[in-house]
This record gives sequence, C-alpha cells and structure tokens, in this order.
Amino acid sequence: MAKAAESPPHAPVDADTARRLFHTMALIRRFEERTEEQYTRARIGGYCHLAIGEEGSTVGAIDALEDGDCLFASYRDHGTALAVGSPPPAVMAELFGKVTGVAHGRGGSMHLLDVPRRFFGGWGIVGAHLPIAVGAALALRYRDQRHAVLCQFGDGAVETGAFHEALNLAGVWDLPIVFQVINNQYGMGTSVNQSSAEPDLWKRAAGYRMHGERVDGNDVLAVREAAARLLAEAREQRRPALLETVTYRYRGHSVADAGKVYRTAEEIESWRRRDPITRFGLLCTEQGLIDAEEIERIWTDVAAEVKDAINEALEAAFPDVDTLYEHVYGDAGWHDQFAKMQAGAPFGERGEERTWQT
Repeated sequence: MAKAAESPPHAPVDADTARRLFHTMALIRRFEERTEEQYTRARIGGYCHLAIGEEGSTVGAIDALEDGDCLFASYRDHGTALAVGSPPPAVMAELFGKVTGVAHGRGGSMHLLDVPRRFFGGWGIVGAHLPIAVGAALALRYRDQRHAVLCQFGDGAVETGAFHEALNLAGVWDLPIVFQVINNQYGMGTSVNQSSAEPDLWKRAAGYRMHGERVDGNDVLAVREAAARLLAEAREQRRPALLETVTYRYRGHSVADAGKVYRTAEEIESWRRRDPITRFGLLCTEQGLIDAEEIERIWTDVAAEVKDAINEALEAAFPDVDTLYEHVYGDAGWHDQFAKMQAGAPFGERGEERTWQT
C-alpha cells in the first residue's frame, strides 16, 4: 500500500560508482546545453524538450537497471538515452535527423531508442507508453523471465486515462514494473497543484493496491536506492510500484517555451540552489570519493565528448529518401506496395495516373 517515504540515509558508494554517476549527469547537462544551441542554429527539426535540472531523477533510476530489464520513457528522452549508454554521437545524429542516429534519422528528439540496451523509446504522446510498458511486463511474467520494467513519465501523464488503465492492469495481474513519475512540477505551463486534485502523486498507488513512495529527485543516491529496491521486488516478487521523484526543469516545456510566464525567477533560482549535480559533487568531495580537480576534469571531458558528437553528427549523411518506407511494414512485398508513391507528391503528378469515375 502507498506510504510516505523520506530519503533514506545514503548507502555507501565506492569511488568508481560515484565517478560513473557524476560523469553521466555531467554528460547529460552539457549535451542538453549544446542541444539547445544546435536547435537555435536550425540543425534540429521538430520539437525539442530539454531535461536540464532533472539529471538526478533520470540517472539514479536507470543506474538501478540490470541486464534484461526494459526501459520506457516519454519524449523528454535525450538524457534517458545517454544514461542507458547510447553513444553521444548517435544520439546527437538522431536529433539532426542523420542516418547514423539511434533510430537512423527517423525518430528525432522525441523518439530515441536503443533496442540492444533494452531502451524501447522515447514516446511522443503523453501517457501513451504506459500501457505498452505494461505489455512488456506481462511478456516478462508470461515467459517467466526474472526481469523488470522501468517506465518513466512526467507528472502530466498522471492525469491521463492511460495512467489509470496501466496501473490498474499492473495491480490486477501483479506485473514486474516500476512506474516512475518524474515530477518536474509542471505539465507544459500548468503546475501540479493546478492540475491534480491530489498533488502528492505517489498516493495514487493506493487506488491500485500497490506500493507508492516519494523521494527527492535531486538526490541521485536516494533515487538510485529507491529504484533498486523497488525493481528488485518487481523481479523477485512480481510486485508493481509507483515511485515519485520530485525534481525541476530549469528550461521551459520545450525550446519554444521561455518558461517565464507561469513561474518566477525566484522559484527557478530556489531550485538551482538544490542542483542535483552540484549537490552530488559536494557530497563526493566531502566523502573523499572524487576530488575537486577530478570533477573539473570530468566537466572538461564531457564538453569534449559533446563537441565530438556534434562534429560527427554534422558530417553524417541524411537518410536516402528512397528508404522512407523501410521499417513501416514487415511483409516482403512492401517495395511493390510503395513503388508508385513518391515523397510529397500530390495525386496525379507522379506515379501511375488513375481515372476516377462518378
């Protein structure tokens, strides 16, 4: 049943773990900052949603995954792909629509994935991936595979019908899935307090007789501990759970949103004082896990990584237009099916002429 949870005392971590967590969060931060720059230079098309400020929630939970586990996420997914281990050049190339991208230039910012690493998207419709994640959890149970599913989504998805249906089925069927609400305080420009009759989102778990708890999403170790514990219960006991990680996005909903109309500069600054990367860096230096010089080296290294990723993405080719319909249908005759269609061609201008009779 749902219950409140304070951030537990930090379990000790070794220097290698601390270094890995800090590096991943720093990489995501620099990647997102340079992504914003690339968007303003018209190198990224479509929508682009940044997760600057949410690194602790993303990295802490994903670091708790084990081989064989599955990961689903919403469209704020650049950091998700990097946290799961997707190469930065392949992630940046996807944002640029290049063939070397993780989805071969077909997904873009909102539809990243890495199937070999069991990251099954990046989904563009709010809440729509929750039932799909439940389906993956059902498949794991049906096949008696001792793995679990981590499904990440924003606070806005909690108000969708798919959220209710997904948690209800997971509760009825005892599925091995952890639903992670990355509560960054706003669904587009609407605060949780305005959109949710019960703004303590973890309490929703009680409606489905599953465990629910809330942790500080800007504390990467607290998130990691909670996610690891709940994922272990999902694998071993087939127990679903709802984990709310409370965090904040410094930027607007997307690059088209300045994020200044519906919140104050003071509010943003108050959250910046609790920055997940700065906090973890201070903790690491206090505990002697990483010294200040190494932290500076990590920032230098990730800046170089992202710069190289941009250069590689710029040099990569765009997909050939003749491959537009690949991966749409699985039947062997798809070439014939689309042979008479040309990209962007109004009927009658290209391809076979047809005469309509009235």
